[in-house]
Amino acid sequence: MRDKAFDIIVVGGGHAGAEAAWTGARMGLQVALITLDAAKVGAMSCNPAIGGLAKGQMVREVDALGGLMGRAIDATGIQFRMLNRSKGPAVWGPRAQGDKYKYAAEVQRLLSTQPNISTVEGEAVDVETEPSGSRGELRVIAVRLADGRRLACACAILTTGTFLRALMHTGLAKTTGGRVGEAAANSMSDCLKRLGFELGRLKTGTPPRLHVDSIDFSKFTVQPGDDQPLPFAHINESDPAWKPPLRQVPCFLGHTTPAAHDIIRANLHLAPMYSGQIEGTGPRYCPSIEDKVVRFADKSGHQLFLEPEGLDTNEIYVNGISTSLPAEVQRGVLDNIPGLEKAEVLRWGYAVEYDMVWPHQIESTLQTKRITGLFLAGQINGTSGYEEAAAQGQVAGINAARMIASGGQRAGADFILGRDEAYTGVLIDDLVTRPPTEPYRMFTSRAEHRLYLRNDNADARLTNRGRALGLVDDKQWAIHQATLTAIASATDLLATGRVEGVSATEWLRRPDNVWAGLVSHMPALSSVSAHAAIKLEVAIKYEGYVRRQGDEIERMNRLESKLIPPTLDYAAVPGLRNEARQKLTTFTPRSLGQASRISGITPADLTVLAIWMRRAESSPAV
Repeated sequence: MRDKAFDIIVVGGGHAGAEAAWTGARMGLQVALITLDAAKVGAMSCNPAIGGLAKGQMVREVDALGGLMGRAIDATGIQFRMLNRSKGPAVWGPRAQGDKYKYAAEVQRLLSTQPNISTVEGEAVDVETEPSGSRGELRVIAVRLADGRRLACACAILTTGTFLRALMHTGLAKTTGGRVGEAAANSMSDCLKRLGFELGRLKTGTPPRLHVDSIDFSKFTVQPGDDQPLPFAHINESDPAWKPPLRQVPCFLGHTTPAAHDIIRANLHLAPMYSGQIEGTGPRYCPSIEDKVVRFADKSGHQLFLEPEGLDTNEIYVNGISTSLPAEVQRGVLDNIPGLEKAEVLRWGYAVEYDMVWPHQIESTLQTKRITGLFLAGQINGTSGYEEAAAQGQVAGINAARMIASGGQRAGADFILGRDEAYTGVLIDDLVTRPPTEPYRMFTSRAEHRLYLRNDNADARLTNRGRALGLVDDKQWAIHQATLTAIASATDLLATGRVEGVSATEWLRRPDNVWAGLVSHMPALSSVSAHAAIKLEVAIKYEGYVRRQGDEIERMNRLESKLIPPTLDYAAVPGLRNEARQKLTTFTPRSLGQASRISGITPADLTVLAIWMRRAESSPAV
């Protein structure tokens, strides 16, 4: 492997790295996946689950584009639940509890089906570059490993997760590493600094793991999965006989207590976040139990969920009490939670502090602005969550492959999803226009077009694009085409049918009417498959809302189409406020639409910029 050449090198085997490698390989390129431990590729480092509110939509989008996450969790899920059913379908969130060991094994198996992926064990310590172009730009040419190996490449994708200069904290004790039993990646941080990148520091946490036989489950509320589980992968969704291949198990709901909170308050000085030991910012929307107790002092209890980590393991993940308190304090907290008084702790909770790259330094393609051919994806960009990482890995893989296909030109990396096309588009646009000061987590509220960005229509939004890229295989494409045909045929029947004096379409649009009731009036519809019927019913009920959003989408798309020359000197634009010049120079937005979403940029700034751009177009000498 010494001095071997690849098209794409992916550094890191987490969810972003796995998706990036899968994507590059399926687009016909030779990919090297560098990981510290090949057995940990696809590992669920934190909670053993995929999906959830907004996150489930992203998994469906990754799958619609031909990704692997949906297929992997369908094969290894041990509980499937559709969250938010009490609200409208636009914000329903599919979620699956996974067998974390089988999930990682399935990711590894799927990657092994791609013969042009080479897994390389080792620590990547340096990204080599060379001058490119007349203005002194740099281009990636190779990645070096700690043992001296040099792997040449056209593009490199860094998906280093929580491993960059990582420190694990339990109380005042500190251990280097990005995961228990695994080393940190210190040299790559030094490399990024040497290359001129501005780094930040974030932290995330994990709760204790308990032995299943030591828990009194009678003191918890059973949380079963859905009676009729729905898969993530579209190839499974179309199969009426599909069922989860693994045995399904329940989770359990409980609560912390005032006594547990008192113990936490009395020991806050031993918590790294409060003692000043940790510099990084933690996730506000997935806080530690210490944060919850301090921020919500009036609450007598916080929810916790007991989640099995697999069918063949004794580990129970205690979702809701992420902590970095000392082990003896964690013990006291558990002793004061009903049902956990005698719980045997298999692994104490801990926090991980790690380096990231502030994402104003990347483009919407996830390519770095500073170095051609270098892409960043996942937690290195300041995000949290498996799903956010997978979506970024896929986009980075697509753009790296397209750039190589275009002869290495930066303009070839042009696959960008709009905010009106996908949650993935919202995610990346937020990163490059509003860099996170805490680990970024996707929510439905972040998407202004969430009535359109539903989990049920991810295939309609994105499968065509995945097919054009060569990512959607013949089986998935045939299923998609069959679904479209079935929906079109059913739509024709609805247009001509009448129920209770109105058209069948209008009858179904009423909030209280459902597909099953319509079939009783129009038996010809009974031949429509269940998954096509769901898509059609939801589309009809949301049609009016989506149509009203269309005007706003069209207005924004006009701004998005007005691309700003990447070499524009904002200091030369008369009439711009100093703050606007500073912000625009820092973020270098690709369009007026993206500029409009940068904090501190006003409509007046956009008007000045638009006028200057029009003048520059008509008079190149300006």
